Amino acid sequence: MTKPALDPSHIMEVGMGFFGSRTLLTAVELELFTHLRAGKLTGDAIAQRLRLHPRAIPDFPDALVALGVLDREGDGPDALYGNTTESAAFLDKKSPQYIGGILEMASTRLYHFWGSLTEALQTGQPQNEIKDSGEPLFAKLYAAPERLEQFMNAMAGVSAGNFKALAEKFDFSRYKTLCDAGGATGQLACMVAAENPHMRCISADLPPVEPIAKRCIEQVGLSDRVTTAPLDFFADPLPRADVITMGMILHDWNLEKKKHLIQLAYDALPPGGAFIVVEALIDDARRENAFGLLMSLNMLVEFGDAFDYTGADFKEWCSEVGFNRFEIIPLAGPSSAAVAYKPR
Repeated sequence: MTKPALDPSHIMEVGMGFFGSRTLLTAVELELFTHLRAGKLTGDAIAQRLRLHPRAIPDFPDALVALGVLDREGDGPDALYGNTTESAAFLDKKSPQYIGGILEMASTRLYHFWGSLTEALQTGQPQNEIKDSGEPLFAKLYAAPERLEQFMNAMAGVSAGNFKALAEKFDFSRYKTLCDAGGATGQLACMVAAENPHMRCISADLPPVEPIAKRCIEQVGLSDRVTTAPLDFFADPLPRADVITMGMILHDWNLEKKKHLIQLAYDALPPGGAFIVVEALIDDARRENAFGLLMSLNMLVEFGDAFDYTGADFKEWCSEVGFNRFEIIPLAGPSSAAVAYKPR
C-alpha cells in the first residue's frame, strides 16, 4: 500500500502565521472595520478613507476576505467590501462587544516584543519595555493615567465574554458578597451583580485604578451594589467576602507570588466560601489548549518568571493552603474558571 505523500502545509501555515496576524492587526489599527460600519466600500474607497497607497489595493482587503474577517460582493474594481457578522460585532470600535483593544495592544506592543522570543527562551528575561527603561510593565502603565486606562479597556474587551459566562454559569445563589481582586474597571463585579440581583460586590485594585472603576460602575448604573476599594495585594489583606475572584491575575506572577495570592484568598473567605480564577487554563495533559500555552509564553516575554498553568496545578496549590473541593467551568473560547472551595 502506497503511503500518502507528506504534506508540509500545516507547518507552513503555522510558520508563516504572522502574515495573517499582522494583516488583521493592521486592519484593526487603521480602524477599517469601524469605517465599514456605515456600509460597504470599494477597494479604492477603502484606500481613500485609510490613506493607503494604491499598491495596497486589492491585496489588503482581499487578504482579509480570504482570512474570513471581511465579506466581498462581486469581483474587480467595483467589488464591495463589508464586515462579516463577527467583525461587525467584535472589531467595530462603536460596537458594545468590541474586543479590538487587546488587538490594538498586540499591534503596538506585543508584536514587536515577540520578535525577541528566542532571547526570552534563552535568558528567561522579559522582552518588553523593561529592556529599555529598566521599569517593570505595571510601573510604566500606572505612571500614566491615559496609558493605564487604555490597558484596562483592552483587558475589559477580551474579558467580557468570559466574565459574562461566569456570571451566568456559576451558582451564586448560595452567596451574598463578592470581592474581585485586581478588579480593574469593575467589569467582573458588575456582570455578576447584573446577573445576580442579590449580590453585593467589591472591585479592589491599586489606588490609581479606583477612579476608572468608579466611572465604569456608574455608567452601568450599579453603584448601589458594586463598590470599589484600594488594594495592593502584596501589602494588604483582601476584603472579606463569600466569593473571591481573580480574572487573569494569577498568570501575571511567579509561583511564590501565585501561592501568596491563593493564601490571601483563603484567609478572606468564610467557611464554605469560593475562590474563582478566570484564565486560559492549560489542559492537564498540556496538548490541546494552544492559546493557553502561547499565553504562557507571552507571560515569559512580558515578565520573565510569570506563567500560565493547568487546572491540576491550581488544585495542587490550593490544596496546600486548605481548600478541599474543586471544579473547572468552561467559559468562552479557550478560557475556563477554576473554582476552589474552602471547607465548611
